[in-house]
Amino acid sequence: MSKQREIILLNISGEDKPGLTSTLTDVLAQYDVNILDIGQAVIHQDLGLGILFEVASRSESSPILKDLLFKAYEIGMNVKFTPITEERYKQWVSRQGKERFIVTLISRKLTAGQLASVTKEIYQQKLNIDVISRLSGRIPLDDEAGQTKSVVEFSLRGKPVDMEAMKTRFIEISGATGVDIAFQKDNIFRRNRRLICFDMDSTLIQAEVIDELARKAGVYDEVSAITEAAMRGEIDFNDSFVQRVALLKGLNESVMKEVADSLPLTEGAERLFKTLKKYGYRTAILSGGFTYFGNYLKNKLGIDYVFANELEISNGKLTGRHLGEIVDGNKKAELLKLIAFKEDIHMEQVIAVGDGSNDLPMLRQAGLGIAFHAKPKVKASAEHAISTIGLDAILYLLGFRDRELNL
Repeated sequence: MSKQREIILLNISGEDKPGLTSTLTDVLAQYDVNILDIGQAVIHQDLGLGILFEVASRSESSPILKDLLFKAYEIGMNVKFTPITEERYKQWVSRQGKERFIVTLISRKLTAGQLASVTKEIYQQKLNIDVISRLSGRIPLDDEAGQTKSVVEFSLRGKPVDMEAMKTRFIEISGATGVDIAFQKDNIFRRNRRLICFDMDSTLIQAEVIDELARKAGVYDEVSAITEAAMRGEIDFNDSFVQRVALLKGLNESVMKEVADSLPLTEGAERLFKTLKKYGYRTAILSGGFTYFGNYLKNKLGIDYVFANELEISNGKLTGRHLGEIVDGNKKAELLKLIAFKEDIHMEQVIAVGDGSNDLPMLRQAGLGIAFHAKPKVKASAEHAISTIGLDAILYLLGFRDRELNL
């Protein structure tokens, strides 16, 4: 009769110290055990280490456990041993290959209420949490500027009971508790995004350029009313564009530089583009605004492509007309596909970011569409939304950690 395999789960906990893993695995090495699984986490200098190992067929577990117990006592750590049956181990192995997902929680400060609501939904969807990681840096207790970031990533395994119901519930939790929740499939595309396309006004910059030009022209109230109606989807974008540009007739060309120099970048924009450029991402502005300002941002942030609308200028003044085809929502989606094709990038590797209803076609076209501080209608229609922090939140959806960026 063959000997029953001995499989042991070793759990070590206590104050984190250099050399702990080396010391314990050295004990195991003396008995030539096979390591079946290993994981470690450190929270505020408190270590949790788990090692699942199989005892060699020619050995017994008793001396191994005795030596481990002695060594753990010697270095001041707590130790726990759990025998694992072959049947239980085989069941665990059989669960390989199940679907995997990533849930990212983004907030200024993550609360227990937010965490409880999200993890309850995960449990009710019968998904297993394999790993929880903090992506943001350590959070200071005092933050007068209110610019903290608290970002946690869950790695999940399994198949949701009801995917659409889960997404709806995440939207409800987000609205009720003020946490952004991103749910993505954990696949090769999620880990290999290559192109990010941005709307410009109220996305890359905290302004609507046409409104700023209208202030200079003395027609702000008229233009602003049309802008808001268009962003809410109440007026056809092309018609509203023609109406607004016509109101700018006679404005001096020099005013555009004044406006460009005063444009406020959105929080996190410079950090985001510095990182994307460093790691080889391609970037684009696809805007219903104006090329003059898109090119200004292109030079400032190192953006690769700019597609927007060209204002007609004659004798140093705006004529109230535009040149060429209007870049509306459908055109943005078309341009997104064109850039991806030119760069030989799969659509699943493309991210689109915008805030208005005319951004929805490109958000739906991209592998990852993000409604950024968006209007309610846009937020409800997009797959993902960021409303709590700045543009650099996109880095966390890509899996970046603050400690890796060093920016």
